[in-house]
Amino acid sequence: MYLATTGRRDAPPTPSGVRRRVPGTVLALGAVSLVTDVSSEMVTAVLPLYLVLGLGLSPLQFGLLDGLSTGATALVRLLGGTAADRGGRHKQIGGLGYALSACSRLGLLLAGGATGWIATAIAADRLGKGVRTAPRDALITLHSPPEDLGRAFGTHRAMDTVGALLGPLAAFALLWATADAYDAVFAVSFCVGAFGVLLWVLLVPGRTREGPGGVPTKPAAESAAPRARGGLLAGLRSPAYRRIVLCAGLLGAATVGDSFLYLLLQRRLAFDPVWFPFLPLAAAGVFLLLAVPAGRLADRIGRRAPFLYGHVALLLAYGLLLAPLPDTAVLLGVLVLLGVFYAATDGVLMALTGPFLAEGRQAGGLALVQTAQALARVGAAVAFGAVWTAGGPGTALVAALLALTAALCCAARMLPDTPVDRGAPRPSVAAAVPEPSERTD
Repeated sequence: MYLATTGRRDAPPTPSGVRRRVPGTVLALGAVSLVTDVSSEMVTAVLPLYLVLGLGLSPLQFGLLDGLSTGATALVRLLGGTAADRGGRHKQIGGLGYALSACSRLGLLLAGGATGWIATAIAADRLGKGVRTAPRDALITLHSPPEDLGRAFGTHRAMDTVGALLGPLAAFALLWATADAYDAVFAVSFCVGAFGVLLWVLLVPGRTREGPGGVPTKPAAESAAPRARGGLLAGLRSPAYRRIVLCAGLLGAATVGDSFLYLLLQRRLAFDPVWFPFLPLAAAGVFLLLAVPAGRLADRIGRRAPFLYGHVALLLAYGLLLAPLPDTAVLLGVLVLLGVFYAATDGVLMALTGPFLAEGRQAGGLALVQTAQALARVGAAVAFGAVWTAGGPGTALVAALLALTAALCCAARMLPDTPVDRGAPRPSVAAAVPEPSERTD
């Protein structure tokens, strides 16, 4: 049947109670992300040590280097998404991003101690990540039934997180085995990244999608459904999509970066800094366990509620850091709540957005949401750091808690939802046609 939300032809709805399989394309994309994240996190885990301790960069120099490359990543997502939507080149643009990130590891290996070349290699890695993210998520949207998007994104994010867990472990194992030979980490990371590019080329299809029984159907470009017209911002003519972009930015502006939360934990608990790198691994482990269940729950009850409740979990984490509780309870509670936050928001936001995007605008539409959220979080990090410097960590945390509470109240009123009835017709929310002013939830 044709779905008015996207103009796409999908398989007939599966009767309730029948177990549906995850599309093969989603599993292929998850395998690529798993391998690529092993490569990426190997470098991310050792890069601060390499630059600050090995090459003697100051923390300020490293911070500026990391901040500039992160900002470039947020902006280049728009370019990657727009380029992918033109002619349906999701595989080509996504593959370019993966290849660019893999080559950046080779750049680190060949740079030696030259700071300029190292900065170029780091920028290439971040640019590659920015280019590939929207086309990859668009492929997940294109190859998954709309009613199962939450489970599809949850499965992909879970596989991606496995790589994020294995990467640091592999990096520190290599450093231990080679007596701190950072070049060995960069060389192995490049080989793993190149293998991820090979998997992308061999396993990931273009815009063809799987029909009933896993049989490939015609590419979306050959579908009879009309394609959306207009530029990247044309999708904002849809009030529902516009509210999603606004809410993503609003909540992002009240989200404290993970690094700050880990620093607050270390200050409160006063544990040995050698254990600091394991804090992200613990939160990622919780994310891994909950990503798929959170996606399936979002498909069942609607994606709006899990997304909002995920931010409630983050709000509780802020509160725990201020609460007079035992240190162990605070440590475990914050790490668990942080994992819950990402499981209920990361893939769920993409699943919420996908059905509101017209055919031919999936990558650009998702990229705009991701960019709004990322830039807002950069601003939040700067503001939190400024308040911390001026008034101390407690004042900064209280301000973040109040800001997130206000953002949640606004998002609860504005954020739309997608229907969850599997056999029911869906309202038309094509970006080229303005929808009624009433809320869709």
